Amino acid sequence: MSEHRTEVDSWLAIWRLDHHQIRIIQVHNLFASRALISVPNPDAAPDLVQMREQFPKLSQLWDAIRHEYWTEFFTAQEHSQGTI
Repeated sequence: MSEHRTEVDSWLAIWRLDHHQIRIIQVHNLFASRALISVPNPDAAPDLVQMREQFPKLSQLWDAIRHEYWTEFFTAQEHSQGTI
């Protein structure tokens, strides 16, 4: 699983793909040095849907993660099909 970083406003999320499921490993506020979540075991990390439900005010961050996921997914598909 490769680690990804997504930053929106003052929030940074570190996430990984787990069989096409987005696992949120860490979320913290860059300016306040405040961790919202930090999970030591990536297998036990909540998925994007759970985080969206639990922290709806961070919807811009969740949307950015989803966008990065789909961008990577389609790029990987294009490479595997030899269209790039």
